[in-house]
Amino acid sequence: MFEQLVLTVYEIVWGPVMLILLLGTGVFLTIGLKGMTVRRIPYAFRQLLKGRKGSGEGELSPFNALMTSLSSTVGTGNIAGVATAISLGGPGALFWMWCTALVGMATKYAEAVLAVNYRETDALGKKVGGPMYYIKNGLGNNWKWLGILFAIFGSLAGFGLANTVQSHEVSRVLSENYQISSHYSGLIMALLVGMVLLGGIKRIGSVAGKLVPFMTIVYVISTFIILLSHYEAIPSAIALIVDSAFNGAAATGGFAGAAMIAGLRAGVARGIFSNESGLGSAPIAHAAAETNSPVRQGTIAMLGTFIDTLVICTMTGLVLVASGAWSGELEGANMTRSVFSAGIPFGDTIFTLSLVLFAFTTMLGWSYYGERCAEFLFGPKVITPYRVLWVVGIYIGTQMQGGIVWKLADILNGMMAFPNLIALLFLSPIVFSLTREYFAEENEGSEDSAVVAQER
Repeated sequence: MFEQLVLTVYEIVWGPVMLILLLGTGVFLTIGLKGMTVRRIPYAFRQLLKGRKGSGEGELSPFNALMTSLSSTVGTGNIAGVATAISLGGPGALFWMWCTALVGMATKYAEAVLAVNYRETDALGKKVGGPMYYIKNGLGNNWKWLGILFAIFGSLAGFGLANTVQSHEVSRVLSENYQISSHYSGLIMALLVGMVLLGGIKRIGSVAGKLVPFMTIVYVISTFIILLSHYEAIPSAIALIVDSAFNGAAATGGFAGAAMIAGLRAGVARGIFSNESGLGSAPIAHAAAETNSPVRQGTIAMLGTFIDTLVICTMTGLVLVASGAWSGELEGANMTRSVFSAGIPFGDTIFTLSLVLFAFTTMLGWSYYGERCAEFLFGPKVITPYRVLWVVGIYIGTQMQGGIVWKLADILNGMMAFPNLIALLFLSPIVFSLTREYFAEENEGSEDSAVVAQER
């Protein structure tokens, strides 16, 4: 009965309206920004390298703000989520993940710009921001109810998206492959996360700033080595991904392919689950950045979507399709694990380590998001109780059933997205204006520098 209710709600939340709103907002912002988020990728990476040291008020360096953001997005969605998307919608789901990411970069950029522009100083003297604040301060008090809705969904979504889902996938893999009891894995994960949370956002940022680059590099190198062993199959794999996006996947192995709409829905849902563009989660981290420029932080923020989906998820998807693992009987994380085990020395160990670290950092990043949403609703007094509930939720997730956990996570994602996307559309003129002003000043500064150089 409960599962059927969840499935019904899932179909409503992730129906045509959500797909159109998510992709439409991204397309609208991309056009309004004149493709800046794609054209300025090299510029964004330069700002990221400069951002190891902050220049303004905030709690985190611009670099660590992105790492905290990435810590919440680079998780089981990159490993299990991509496999799940391909299982549900065929290889074409990866194509729709790419599309979601390309337009999602503009969405992520706009979120961060607004978050920094409309952030506040809370009762504890810390910079806080995110959709609930740019709704309240940007749209006015008459729209505060929309910010409250976002904060409610955000404080709850963390438990579904980053808490129970992450811990469940880790405990399942450890139990099935290493016979480690879910009770033990749940308790250890809860303890480690709790120790980091005691230090607040600065400790989260510090841990994320070290772990995220390390685990990303290890994972990408590992998948690259696997692809080298299947290099002859890469062109046909890419062709299959594109073809099945529009024609459905042909029956291969025992897998009866899906229609275009199934692939689109799976790709968009899993893409959003992975990179979180449009959810309004990442700007909560970027609002804490030590910066005086909303636009500069926005360019750094959009790299989160680029790295998460266009790099990491792409590598996972290509490995699954090129190796043929997508058409087998395995599902979720175990599908990806099978390719790692067969493809590289110590592949099983590398896969397990990647999964554990991805999940661990996601739990950290999302704890901060949920905490800020709860603080918006109830004030600083709620922070400690929320952290306690968060740690307890990690253990609970290890004891839940997998299928329903993923569906609940998707539902909560969608409920967060609605108020955030509405705010982005209404506040888009502010984003466009700030962007034009910033790059006009950048160009003037470049011209002045060139004149000075010539005079010398």
